Amino acid sequence: MDGGNQSVVSEFILWGLTNSKNIQILLFVIFLIIYLFIVSGNTVILTLIITDPHLHSPMYFLLANLSFVDMWLSSNSTPKMITDFLRENKTISFAGCISQVFFSHCITGGEMVLLVVMAYDRYVAICNPLHYLSIMNLKRCTGLVLISWTAGFIHGISYLIVSVQLPFCGPRDIDSFFCDMPLVIKLACIDYHDLNTLMNAECGVLAVTCFTLLIISYTYILITVHQSSKNGASKALSTCTAHITVVMIFFVPCIFIYVWPLSITWLDKFLAVFYTVFTPLLNPAIYTLRNKEMKNAMKRFIGKFLCTKENF
Repeated sequence: MDGGNQSVVSEFILWGLTNSKNIQILLFVIFLIIYLFIVSGNTVILTLIITDPHLHSPMYFLLANLSFVDMWLSSNSTPKMITDFLRENKTISFAGCISQVFFSHCITGGEMVLLVVMAYDRYVAICNPLHYLSIMNLKRCTGLVLISWTAGFIHGISYLIVSVQLPFCGPRDIDSFFCDMPLVIKLACIDYHDLNTLMNAECGVLAVTCFTLLIISYTYILITVHQSSKNGASKALSTCTAHITVVMIFFVPCIFIYVWPLSITWLDKFLAVFYTVFTPLLNPAIYTLRNKEMKNAMKRFIGKFLCTKENF
C-alpha cells in the first residue's frame, strides 16, 4: 500500500442515510431490531441444521452455508451504520473503508455462486430424484461450497488490489452508509471513468452469468414440475418459489448498483440497504416459515430444551 495515500487521507466521512436527527433515531431503532433478527434468525437455522439429524441432507447443508454467508453480509456494514446513527462524526478509517470494499464484494460474489449451487441442487432433486443422493453427496456439496467461496474471494481480492493502489489526495466524503467501490473510486485523484467501467464490467460478468444460469435452471425446473404428478409438483413448486424469491431480491439490487447503475443517489442507497440488510432478514423467514421440516425441527429442538430444563 502506498504510504503517501494514508498520510494525506487517513479516514473517510460517511454521510449516511439522512441528516435529520429524529429520523436517525428512528432508523437506529428499526435497523437495530432488524439486525438482531438477522443474527438470531440465521443462528437458529445454523443450530437446527447442525444439531438435527433429520436435516442432514444436501439442501440443508447448502442452506446452512447461505445463512452463514448472510450473517457476514449484514455484519460487514450494518453494525457501523447503526452506531453512526448516534454519532455526530461519521468517519471510517482508510483501512476500515478498504476492508468493507473487500468483504462486501467477497461475500456478495460468494453468495451469487452459492445460489447457483442451490439451484443445481434443486435441479438434481426434481429432475433426477433417483440419483439425487449419489450425485449430491457430501464430497460434492463441500466442493461446490468451496468453489463459491473461492469465486467470492477472487472477486473480492480483485477489488482490494485496485482500491489499495488508488491515489487519494483530498476529497473524502462518501454519500452512503458504507464504503463501496463505485463511491471510493470517485474520490481518487485520477480520471476514474475507465477504471469504474472496468470494475463494473468485472462485477457484471459474475452477476449476469450467475443470474442467467439461475433463470435457465429454474425455468427448466418449473417446466419439469409442470409435467410431473400433482402432489410432488406442489411441494417442488413451493420450494422453487422460495428460491426464486431469494434470487430476485438479491440480484436485482446488485445489478442496478454495479451492472446497470442509474446514478440516482437515494435509489442507490435504498438498493444498497435492501441487499445488505433486508436480504439476510428475508432469507430466514422465507426458508423457515414456508418449510415444514424446519418447523418440525424447531419443535423437536424446543422439546429437547424443555426436557433438559425439567431434568435440572
